[in-house]
Amino acid sequence: MLSVTPDDGTKPPDDARVLKYIDAALDASPVLGAEQLKLALWMSDRFFCTVYDAAKAMLPAGMWFKDGVRRSRDKTVTMAVLDIPAEEALILAGQKKKKAPQQAHILELLSQIGAADVKEITYFTGASRRSVKALADLGAVALEEREVFRRPEVKSSTADGPIVLSPAQQAVFDSLKQFVKAGAPEAALLYGVTGSGKTSVYIRLIEEALKSGRDAVVLVPEIALTPQMIATFGAYFGDNIAVLHSALGIGERYDEWRRINSGLVHVVVGTRSAVFAPVKNLGLLIIDEEQEHTYKSENTPRYHARDIAKFRCVSAGALLLLGSATPSVESMYSASSGKYRLFRLDNRYNARELPPVLIADMKKELKNGNGGSISTLLLNELRDNIERGEQSILFLNRRGASTLIACGECGYTFTCPRCSVSVTYHSANRRLMCHYCGYSEPARDSCPDCGGKLKYIGTGTQKVEEELEALLPGVGVIRMDTDTVSLSNTHEEHLTRFREKKVPILLGTQMVAKGLDFENVTLVGVLSADQMLYISDYRAHERTFSLITQVVGRSGRGMKPGRAVIQTFTPENEVIRLAARQDYDSFYIREIELRRLAGSPPVFDLISLTASGADEIGVMRGCMKLRAALENYFRGLGDVRLLGPAPAAVAKVNNRYRYRLSVCCRNSRQVRDTVAHVVREFAKDKECRGVHVYADADPYEL
Repeated sequence: MLSVTPDDGTKPPDDARVLKYIDAALDASPVLGAEQLKLALWMSDRFFCTVYDAAKAMLPAGMWFKDGVRRSRDKTVTMAVLDIPAEEALILAGQKKKKAPQQAHILELLSQIGAADVKEITYFTGASRRSVKALADLGAVALEEREVFRRPEVKSSTADGPIVLSPAQQAVFDSLKQFVKAGAPEAALLYGVTGSGKTSVYIRLIEEALKSGRDAVVLVPEIALTPQMIATFGAYFGDNIAVLHSALGIGERYDEWRRINSGLVHVVVGTRSAVFAPVKNLGLLIIDEEQEHTYKSENTPRYHARDIAKFRCVSAGALLLLGSATPSVESMYSASSGKYRLFRLDNRYNARELPPVLIADMKKELKNGNGGSISTLLLNELRDNIERGEQSILFLNRRGASTLIACGECGYTFTCPRCSVSVTYHSANRRLMCHYCGYSEPARDSCPDCGGKLKYIGTGTQKVEEELEALLPGVGVIRMDTDTVSLSNTHEEHLTRFREKKVPILLGTQMVAKGLDFENVTLVGVLSADQMLYISDYRAHERTFSLITQVVGRSGRGMKPGRAVIQTFTPENEVIRLAARQDYDSFYIREIELRRLAGSPPVFDLISLTASGADEIGVMRGCMKLRAALENYFRGLGDVRLLGPAPAAVAKVNNRYRYRLSVCCRNSRQVRDTVAHVVREFAKDKECRGVHVYADADPYEL
C-alpha cells in the first residue's frame, strides 16, 4: 500500500512508516457494510466498548478466526463449556495473550458463545486440543460429551388458512401497515393482553414487508420460544426463514448468517443476537415480549437489543414494533411521552376471558401443617385437571433441590469457596453446586465441622418435581430449567411431548412463563410469588408483576376456560394483587411514580461502574479513586448523583471481589463521555493494577 486518501479530502500523513503493506484480503467481499460500521461506531460511544468489540458482536462466532466452515457429521461430540464467568474469561485471555495465545483465542471465543465443539474450536482458532485440555485442567473450561446437530432443525406447522383478524386486531394492523409501506423510520409499542393475538398481527405485517420487497427480523427472549415461533411462521413463509440463537453450533450459525447475508432468506427469527442479522433491506423489526431482561447483554458490549433495533430502523427507514402483555416501564414511559406510538389489544381473541386467579396463603398452609411447596388448593386443582384430561403449568424461578444446606446442630452453612453465595443441592447427581462460577462438590451426609445432621432448606424445581411424584404417583412431570435443557434441542423435545399431551404437568423456571401457547392448558400455578419481590433492585416489582402476569396468561388460551393459582406469603402485597387482576395500567401508574421519587430509570439515566479483583482492599481503593475522579468532573452539575461504592449484590464471584459505583443523571451524553474517559484513565493507573473496571448504561443488575 502506498497511500490512503480519506473521504473528506484531507491528505494522508507524510510519515510513510505509519502505513503497512497488505499481504492479502481476508474476505472476497466486505463482511461489514457501511450501515454496520456506523452501528459499531455508535455502539462504542453508547455502550462503553471498543469498535472491535461492537463489530465482533455482529458476526457469527468463529468468523474472526478463520474463513469458511468445515462440516462435521459427528452426532456425539466433545464440547468445551466455559466454566467461569465470561468477564473473568476475557481477563484471563488478556493475561495469556503473550505466553499462551492459543488458550487466549479459545477463551475469547467461549466468552462469546459459552460452549462449542472441540473440533470446531481447534478449526476456527487454530489452537490445538492440548490448549483446550490445558484450560480444562485450569478449571476455566469443562469438557462434556454432547449430542449436537450441524444444521438447525426447523419444524413448520400447517396453516389453518388465511389469518382472520378480529376488529381490534384489524384496526391495529391497518395503522401499522401504513408505517411498513411508508419506508420512513417509526417506533411503536403494541400492548396486548395475553392471548390477544399479537402474533397474528406480526405475521400480517411481515407479509406486507415481503410484498414491499423488504426483510423482517423477529426477536424472541428465550431459546425455548424459538421453535414455536419458527413453526408458526414456517406455516406462512416456508423456507424463507433463518434461525439465529446461541444453542446452534458454530457452523450452524455461520451457515444461517451466510444465507441471510446472501439474500437467500428474508425473514429472520432469533434471540438477542439476531438483532444484528445482516438483512439487506430491513423493513420491519419486531421485538416480542420486549420487557424481558434477556434482551440486555451482560457481557461486553453491554447493549440492549431494543437500542440496537432503534438505530437500525432509523438507518433503514423501517418500523420497530415492540410487543408485550406487560410492557417494560421504559417502553411505556416512551410511549406516554410520545416517543413511541401506542397501540392496544385489551381483550383476548374471540372474546375469551382472562383466567380467574385464586390466591393461596402459604402462611395458613404452614399453620395447618403443610410445609411443602404445593398448597392444598393447588393440589386439588391439579387433581381435577388430571381427571378431566387437561394440562397444567407450574412456575418456580429457582432450579435445584435445596437452596441452603446447613448443620442443625452447630449452624455451619455450605457456601461456595470462590463466591459469596450458598451452594444449591442438586439431587439428580447428588452434588452441591454454585450457580455463579460452576463450582461443585459431592453432597455430604454430615457436617464437616461437628459431624451433626444436615438440613436441606429451600425449594427448587428438582425438589418440587420430587414432591409432585410423591403427591401424584404415576403422573408424568416434565421439568424445564437450565439443568434439563442444556442440549441444543432438548427444550424442543420437552415442549413437543407436552404439546402432544403425553404428560399432564409442565414444571419450569422462567422459560415456561411467557410466549408458550398450549390449547389444553387450563391451570397455571405460581409456586413462590414472593421470590423476587424483596430483592434490592429497582426493577424487582416490575419483574414480579411481569412474570406472574405472563405465566398466568398461559392458562385458558384454547376453547376451554382456564384459571390460575398464586401461592404467596404476602397476599396483601399490592404488586401481587395487581398481577392477580392482570391490571397493567394501575401497576404502571404506581411504578412510574416510585421511579420518579427514587430517581431511577426511565425518569433518570443510570450508569453502573463495576470494579473487580482478587484483592478486596485493592478493589475498594480503586472504587474510591473512581469516585474521587468523577466528583471532580461532575462538580457544579446539579443533576448528577453518585451512589457508592458498595459491594455488589453478589460481592464475590470466582475468587474476585466486586464493588459497584452508580451514577444517576439526566444529561446522559455528557456524563457518558466523562465516565468513559475516567474508565480509560483508570486502566492506565499503575497503582490499580489487578483491578478491572467496566461501565454499564441502565444495568439490569445492581
